[in-house]
Amino acid sequence: MRPALARIGAAVAMAAVLTSCSSGDGGDGASEPGGLSVAEVCGGGFAKDAAVTAALKNVMGGERFDEGSAKPSKALDELREDSREEWLPAYRPESVRYCWFWSAEGGGEKDLMIETSAVRKAPGLHPDHAKVVTSYASGLQAFSSSGLGFLYFSCGLKPPAHDIVVELKVRGPAGVPREDLEQRTRLITLGSAMARKISGELGCQGDGLATGVPVAIPNPSSTP
Repeated sequence: MRPALARIGAAVAMAAVLTSCSSGDGGDGASEPGGLSVAEVCGGGFAKDAAVTAALKNVMGGERFDEGSAKPSKALDELREDSREEWLPAYRPESVRYCWFWSAEGGGEKDLMIETSAVRKAPGLHPDHAKVVTSYASGLQAFSSSGLGFLYFSCGLKPPAHDIVVELKVRGPAGVPREDLEQRTRLITLGSAMARKISGELGCQGDGLATGVPVAIPNPSSTP
């Protein structure tokens, strides 16, 4: 009886080993990568060209991502509504999270968030802020530190809607050195790419947004 039980136990153990080895690997021993790809993140259509793809991989330290709670449809609806309404002097639209994701590799320590809102105009740049950011030629105004980028573009819409200015904020991973100028360029490259996607979804005309890597330009000397 004992030998029979031993054989049954060995067979069960072997079946368990084979099952665990073959699960999710298509039979070749390689497990399927988890998370979303570069082409899928933020609803897809975000990183279309090589420059944006490279910036995303460098910022996030990988090419597979998990997404958190975000409301891209609400963000777009809010922008459309603001383009149809007459603004009271005290009205200040709130930012809405369009997209939020983090690296599925390396413990998910790096994340990136995109927020949008309508604003009255591009804000210019305070002299104190100009010391810690780089400005870029994209839209009405674009500038970024190593952790946070801002981009403003004009969205011309068909009547009865009126033209609006869209503010896009791109929040990068924490802990990047303040002096990392390349990170500033990567963030604004991602912000400009996302702004182009949002502009297309809204049907904006004349947004003036750069493609690929935006060119760095001198900071404004003062606020307008």
